Amino acid sequence: MDDDTANEILDGTYRALCKHGYAELTLQDIADETDKSKASIHYYYDTKEDLFTAFLEFLYGRYTDKVTGVTGASPQARLLSLLDVLLADGEDGPDTEFRTAMLEIRAQGPYNDGIQEQLTKFDEFLYEELHSIIEAGIEREEFNEHVDPDLAAEFLTTMISGAHTRRVAVDYSMDRLHETVRAYVEQHLSPEPLEVTH
Repeated sequence: MDDDTANEILDGTYRALCKHGYAELTLQDIADETDKSKASIHYYYDTKEDLFTAFLEFLYGRYTDKVTGVTGASPQARLLSLLDVLLADGEDGPDTEFRTAMLEIRAQGPYNDGIQEQLTKFDEFLYEELHSIIEAGIEREEFNEHVDPDLAAEFLTTMISGAHTRRVAVDYSMDRLHETVRAYVEQHLSPEPLEVTH
């Protein structure tokens, strides 16, 4: 399959997913969002699960580009900028429909090895990025020298992932969740409290 065909199918998968959610989504729904027939999509992907494994890999590439593209003049600044990006809401963040659909896909992880493998890649990548930033911040004395980078990165990874789940499941304010995660950085990582901006 050439790149144009793959991108068309995967872009169509994104649009169909936002419209229908994961549980009710069919290959015909995806075909309706592309110039491809259901039969041609079946030619490339035997099952919906196979397609979504590829879709998650497609999203992973975009996600890693987005995260690595976040810059900052210092580790502290980059961490705060990364939180701004990962916990964005409204026009700067994913649509509610997409967040909801992704939560449905995550729920398939325990039952589908391919999906779980792709989701694990997201989790491990975020952890490693956070760990690297925190470790650099400690070395430059921007973060408390007593902070354990392993534990801090693990905690922030869990907080970020949980924030998105809570946003969808109980419609909790992402802005408030953002403030909560930032407060952790201010109170537990930084040698001195950072100025809070809203």
